[in-house]
Amino acid sequence: MNYSGLKEDKRLIEAVPTARQIAYESMEFFCFIHFTVNTFTGREWGDGTEPESIFNPTELDAKQWAKTAAEGGMKGLILTCKHHDGFCLWPSKYTEHSIKNSPYKNGKGDIVRETMEACREYGLKFGVYLSPWDRNNESYGKGKEYDDYYVNQLTELLTEYGDIFVVWLDGACGEGANGKVQKYDWQRYYQVVRKLQPNAVISISGPDIRWCGNEAGEVRPSEWSVVAADMKDPALTAELSQQEDNEEFRERPLDETQSDLGSRERLAKEERLAWYPAETDVSIRPGWFYHEEEDDKVRSFENLKDIYLKSVGENTTLLLNIPPMKNGKIHPTDIQNLKQLGDFIKESFSNNLVEEAGITTIPPLDCREMSPEVLRTDDYETYFLNEAGTNKLVIKIKWIERKKLHYLVLKEAIPLSQRVEAFNVCYEENGCIKKCYEGTTIGYKRIVDLKGIHTDSLAIVIEDSRVAPAMAFVGVY
Repeated sequence: MNYSGLKEDKRLIEAVPTARQIAYESMEFFCFIHFTVNTFTGREWGDGTEPESIFNPTELDAKQWAKTAAEGGMKGLILTCKHHDGFCLWPSKYTEHSIKNSPYKNGKGDIVRETMEACREYGLKFGVYLSPWDRNNESYGKGKEYDDYYVNQLTELLTEYGDIFVVWLDGACGEGANGKVQKYDWQRYYQVVRKLQPNAVISISGPDIRWCGNEAGEVRPSEWSVVAADMKDPALTAELSQQEDNEEFRERPLDETQSDLGSRERLAKEERLAWYPAETDVSIRPGWFYHEEEDDKVRSFENLKDIYLKSVGENTTLLLNIPPMKNGKIHPTDIQNLKQLGDFIKESFSNNLVEEAGITTIPPLDCREMSPEVLRTDDYETYFLNEAGTNKLVIKIKWIERKKLHYLVLKEAIPLSQRVEAFNVCYEENGCIKKCYEGTTIGYKRIVDLKGIHTDSLAIVIEDSRVAPAMAFVGVY
């Protein structure tokens, strides 16, 4: 079985997730709504000089947004409450560049509130994006004066709109209206979030969730949630982030220098490690804001399905952007393709065939005398933990009759960190054992495409782990 027999390294599993990180990862799939003055100017990045009068979505329907996200299989929705142009989708007390001075509902509208209420109705969690870059506000670039302004707006969002599950911050940082660049007081921003919304994660330019490194929907073959602690430095995120509106950047694949963030070799000389899981961020269209000339460039169901399986299925969360049109509604093509994706997710992962199968392991019991039956339950209360020093585990699934198998879902018990480094999947056909998959990491979740094989026997062979593997769940669909 090519068992590598690498020495255990307990240091690599000292980094474990917080409760808020576990809750966020378990949601798996979220919607991003990019909507601002850019929707009406046809730009991706506004410069802050756009008149409030151009913002008038005459048929805005936040319930349609939430319904589309829920039917697409998403568990949360993040709204761009303020993008780099500085225009606020709520009537902020701290700026005139907001919805209160637009024609929308005669200046009485509040799209943040409408979206939050729609999320509640459709069972979605609600998150906010508040760009630290503000190309409209005159205090931008003046240090504490702008930080005070930003914190005031952050406080409005975190105190007036109920529970917030994520505060999404990006790394874009450029000149403001006065030609100056602001040095963000990130630690102050984080403290405000922790105080006002202690259960919310802070993503991307934040300490909880990191950016996967591209906007093309690509993920690493081996995605580690345990990485060097200095990756949490927002300066590094800013360095990798887009600093000007650039279509080439949006289509750029993963930077080769960033392809390995968590192998033993990569972390060998790192003094401090952190649990800092990845998120795949991608738009259903070439742009992040709606442009009617892109109506024929919407990602197909097949492409969305592929991105879902490779992101959620390879140890990252997925944040998929759906930009509303000028009228405030989502385009029918986007809705149709997302509905197909939601139906695929529901139909593909609703009937777990392990429930009607026998399940055995080598070793037959774990280090606490627990049986492999614990692998049927999809939670972290129960898990199968090998004895210390035993880094190999075989899990066998056996049916009375042959089944057509499409997907295998594997989950590690991530409260005990991420451990598995190499595994393969085998099945029996006409008395012969055939290997159908070889992988490296599992982490929160790995979806293996079994490509419709027919068999009555499946074996998951964990070849090596950093320390004894801790498996939480096995599902076959």
